[in-house]
Amino acid sequence: MKDSETLTREISSLIESWEPKLFTLENNMLSSRRNIQNRTIKQILGHLIDSTSNNTHRVVHLQYQKSPFEFPNYATYGNNDRWITIQDYQNEDWTVMIRLWKYSLLHFVM
Repeated sequence: MKDSETLTREISSLIESWEPKLFTLENNMLSSRRNIQNRTIKQILGHLIDSTSNNTHRVVHLQYQKSPFEFPNYATYGNNDRWITIQDYQNEDWTVMIRLWKYSLLHFVM
């Protein structure tokens, strides 16, 4: 099993590798449906942002909640799709999204 420092370095490296690639994507690529869930690249990145947010909340709650602590399942009953729709990632500024993804994920892994 890898230690947390190794994982942090690997995730940080992946972020640094992917950030410039994300900035080069053209608008028509961002709005085309790309996966079996019929999501666009903007919606997929939005989902990753939401996942980081949910996991951050889980870690914080685990610090003070009695055990065992149960979290609502983010993916149950299409909740992750609701989050994507409610946050309207498709119409969000791409630069803002990339930075939010990057810095929220870096915060989480540090």
